[in-house]
Formats: sequence, C-alpha cells, structure tokens
Amino acid sequence: MLEVHTLQDGAQPPEATAERLVAWLGAASRSLDLALYDVRLPGPGVRVRLAFNDDTPGPDPRPFEPPPPSTERHVLEELGAELKGIPGWRDLMHHKYVVRDGEAVWTGSMNWTDDSFERQENVLATVQSSDLAARFTEDFDELWNTGAVELSGTVNPSPVRVGELEVRAWFTPGYGETLSNRIGAAIARARRRVRICSPVITAAPVLSVLAQIVSEGKLDLGGCVDQPQVRGVIYQWEQNGNVAWKLPLLERVMQGEFSGKRSEPWRPGGGLHNFMHAKVTVADDVIFLGSYNLSRSGERNAENVLEWEDAATADRLAAYIDDVRSRYPAFAFAD
Repeated sequence: MLEVHTLQDGAQPPEATAERLVAWLGAASRSLDLALYDVRLPGPGVRVRLAFNDDTPGPDPRPFEPPPPSTERHVLEELGAELKGIPGWRDLMHHKYVVRDGEAVWTGSMNWTDDSFERQENVLATVQSSDLAARFTEDFDELWNTGAVELSGTVNPSPVRVGELEVRAWFTPGYGETLSNRIGAAIARARRRVRICSPVITAAPVLSVLAQIVSEGKLDLGGCVDQPQVRGVIYQWEQNGNVAWKLPLLERVMQGEFSGKRSEPWRPGGGLHNFMHAKVTVADDVIFLGSYNLSRSGERNAENVLEWEDAATADRLAAYIDDVRSRYPAFAFAD
C-alpha cells in the first residue's frame, strides 16, 4: 500500500501533522531507522537509530542550496536514540525518511520542524512493503556504517511490487546523475502534461528538456519554485563562469508557467522558514516524489526519490501543484 499526503502553507496546524507522524511511528514494535536532515522537536520498546545531518563547518564549506539545518543534538540525546551525525559541510545528508520494523517507509520532502509542519509546501508518502523497506534499510546502513554521504546511495533502483504498482526507490549520490537523467527522460516522453514543484531547478538534464518544452510551447507545463532560492542560484552562477552556461536555460524555463513563492529568505540566527519545499514531478502519469531538489547539488547529496506510475495519484498531485502555483505570482528575476 502506498499513500500520499500533501501540505500547504498555513493550511494545517502543526499539531495535525505531528499527530499523523506520531501515530505512524507509534505503530513500531521492533525498530525505527530514521535518516533526517533537520530535526527540531522537543523531546517504546523499540530500537531507534537516528542518522542526521551534522552541519558543523568543515575546511571547505559550500554555499547551501537549501538553508542549513539547526538540529539540536542535545534534544535528540534526551530521546534515548542511537545517534549518528553525518558530516554535511560539503554534501548534505538531506534525507527525510524512516523505516519502521523493516516493513514500512515514511518519506518525502518534510523536515521534522514546526515550520515544515505548518508553513511549507511538502509532499509525503508512506509505503507498506517489506521489499521497499529493505532498499531503504540498505541505504540507511550505508550511511550508518560509513558515516559518509559520498559512500552512500548505491542501492539498486530496480522496481519492487507494492500491491498493483511497480515502485522504484532511487538514492543519491550513488545514482544521482542517473536519477536526473531518468526524470529528464520522463519529462521528454510526456505527451499531455508536466507538473513540477521544486525549490530550485538546476540539474542539467531536467533544465535542458524543460527549456526545449517552453520554447516549443506544445506541452501543458507548469509548476512552482522558491523565488529567493532561485535568485540565490542565479547570483552564484553569475559569479561562477563555469556554470554561467546554464543561465539562458533557467531564464527560458522561468518564462514558462512557473510561479515563485516569495518566502522569507534564510538568514543566520533563525526566523520564519516558509520555503516552497515540495519536491515532486508529474510527467503524464509518472510520479517522482522525495527529498531531492531538481539540482546539481541534489545529485551529490544523500537524497531519496520514489518513482511509480499511477493515473489517479498523478491527477491528484498535478492538481496539488496547480493549487500551489495559483497561490503565488509568476516567477520574477528582479523586483
């Protein structure tokens, strides 16, 4: 069984999302393996292992594409879980998944923070499948045993049966470039519609095919991005001649039917985190959903994506993306 749940900015109280999460976790009887990028929640006869992104600055700090987390390790220690900080100063441990009892998976774009629960667009999926859970456990063990993002994500993405569906679990960085090409190819094959929510869109295979679609004007294409984050990418590219070749592609894509959420830009010291945070692509009836931004950085981070084909769910998610898009004005390169 595969279920999808969506969040809108201000459309649900944080308690409702927290209760859904707690109920799902509370069904565990043996074990919980959690790989989470950002955890800021106050603090059963199950073994709990929690791998989180350790944002301690390293010798070669990178510009953050998603805003850096502020996980409070001392709070996690009070929970009594086994903890593993995964260094994220170069490539992020950006997962948001849980494996329950080796039989079920919770995943999607949502971090475990009050702002994520209430003030961000997010898409979640829960899957009851021991075969799929085994794939996530394999990825979790890679992170847990090596403590290194760059050594993870090598799990084979061959499909598994979940009821009547065939579902692929993709992990990066091991399959990062392959995943970007897979999504780009699905978009290129689409004949009816493409819908996208992603904070940024910078992965070359996706960016190039979207630019072609916008230029040809023959396909129903639309979506939403986070405007401050995309503007931050544009600024970085303008400073770095090695990637400036992407700018015309991004400009062409944003001239299509893309809106841009005017979220509060990230600032050191906290503040409201109301980013457009959903990460979902619908190409005809094919769905890609998870933690992965459509970005070059996403290819190198530790991320996960579910891919499957289902007309009813694709229709529902396309409608969700259209609703998100309608809430915000068209993307603007300048005020």
